[in-house]
Amino acid sequence: MTADVSAPPAPAEGYGESTKRERVGWYFYDWANSAFSTTVVTAFLGPYLTAIAENGADAAGDVHLLGMSFKAGSLFAYTTSLSVLLQVLLLPVVGAIADRAASKKIWLAIFAYIGAGATCGLVFLTGDRYQLGAGLFLVANLAFGASIVVYNSFLPQIADENERDGVSSRGWAFGYLGGGLLLLLNVIVVLIGGEENQGEIARWSLVSAGLWWAGFTTLPLLWLRDRPSPAGTARGSVLIDGFKQLGHTLKEMRAFPLTLFFLGAFLIYNDGIQTVIAMAGTYGSKQLGFDNTVLMPTILMVQFLAFAGAMLLGRLAKTFGAWKTVLGSLVGWTGILVAAFFLPYGQAVPFVILGGAIGIVLGGSQALSRSLFSQLIPRGKEGEYFGLYEISDKGTSWLGPLLFGLAYDLTGSYRVAIISLIVFFVAGFIMLMMVPMARAISAVGNTPPEKL
Repeated sequence: MTADVSAPPAPAEGYGESTKRERVGWYFYDWANSAFSTTVVTAFLGPYLTAIAENGADAAGDVHLLGMSFKAGSLFAYTTSLSVLLQVLLLPVVGAIADRAASKKIWLAIFAYIGAGATCGLVFLTGDRYQLGAGLFLVANLAFGASIVVYNSFLPQIADENERDGVSSRGWAFGYLGGGLLLLLNVIVVLIGGEENQGEIARWSLVSAGLWWAGFTTLPLLWLRDRPSPAGTARGSVLIDGFKQLGHTLKEMRAFPLTLFFLGAFLIYNDGIQTVIAMAGTYGSKQLGFDNTVLMPTILMVQFLAFAGAMLLGRLAKTFGAWKTVLGSLVGWTGILVAAFFLPYGQAVPFVILGGAIGIVLGGSQALSRSLFSQLIPRGKEGEYFGLYEISDKGTSWLGPLLFGLAYDLTGSYRVAIISLIVFFVAGFIMLMMVPMARAISAVGNTPPEKL
C-alpha cells in the first residue's frame, strides 16, 4: 500500500472541536499519571527497590532474575531498561490499535487501571521480594507508556491547529502541578515521619501514586468523548488489525520525510532534556556536595515552576509560534548547561536558581514539541504516530546517559560530563531549524496554524 498524501481522510464530525469540560477532562489525565513519574520513578522506587534487593541478595551481593545474576544495586536500572525495550515493541502497536478501536476511552481505561493497579500492588513489596517489585514496576511502566500514547492521540481530536499549542501546554502544566502536589505531600510525611519509619513511608508513598493515578483517571473517562476516526474501525480483531495497520503505517511514513526529520530532531534534543533531568541529582550531590535537604526541595521547586513554564511558553507560542518558541527553549537549555559547568561547590543559592531555570524551560519545551508533532500527523493516524513519538521519548534515552558516563570515565569530572550534553541541544536546534514546518504540515494534509 502506498500513501495517498493528496487525499487525506476527511475529518469526522466534531473532529478538532471540544467543550471546555472535555478539555479539562483531558488535562486531568496528565494530572493523574504524573504522580507515577514523580513519586514512583523519580523519588521513591529506585532507593526502596534497591534496599529490598539488598535484603534478598546472596553472600556475593547478587540478585537473580530471569536466569541472570547481577548486583542488587543494578536491579532498578536494569528493570527500567527492560521496560524501555519492551515499550519500543509495544507502543507503536498500541497506537495502531487505538486508531482502529471503536473507543479510545476504553483503551485509556484499560492501560491506566492496569498501571495504577500494579503500582498499588507495590504495597506487598516488603522483606526480600525484589522479584515481585521488579515485575510490578515492569507492568506499571509499560501500561504508563501505553496510556500516554492513547492520551496524546486525543489532542488533534479536541483542538484545531490554532488552539493546539495552548491546549497541550495547559495539559503539561496540569501534569507538573498534580505530580508535584502529591510529591510535596509525600516529602512532608518523610520529613516528619522519623528516620526509623522511612521504609514504610516510602512503600505507602508508592501506593499513594497508584491511588492518585486511578482516582483522577475517572475524570477524563467521564468527560472525554469518542469520535469516529478517519481511519475507520477494525473489521475483525482489533489486536490483529492493529498489527496490520502498523505495518502499513511504517511503509507509508516514507511519504512524509519531513515528519520523520522532525521526529529525529526531537529524538536528539529530548534525549538531552531527559539526561539533564536524570543526572541533575547526581551532579548536585557528587560534584557540588549537596544532600537531600537541598536536592529534594529543588526537585519540588522544578515541578511547580515547570507548571508556570509550560503556561508561559504556551503564551509565547501564541505570539511568536510554537516552532520559534521551542528553538528559543533549546537556546535556554544550552545556557543552563554552560551555567551548570561553572556552578561553585557547596553554594546552594546558584544551584537552586539554576533549578528554577530548568523548571521554566522544561514544561514548555516538551508541551510545545508535542503540539508541533501533532500537526505533522495525517488524520486518523494519531495513535500510531504518537506511539513512535513515545519511543523517541523513552526508547532512546540511553544516548545521553551513555555520553555522560563516557565523559566522566575519561576525565573523572562531572563538570565535563554535564557540559558534554550540550551537543544534543546544538544538534537538535540545527535539525529543528531545518524543518520547513508549514510545508511539513501541508504535506500530511493538515492546515498550518497562523503562527509557527
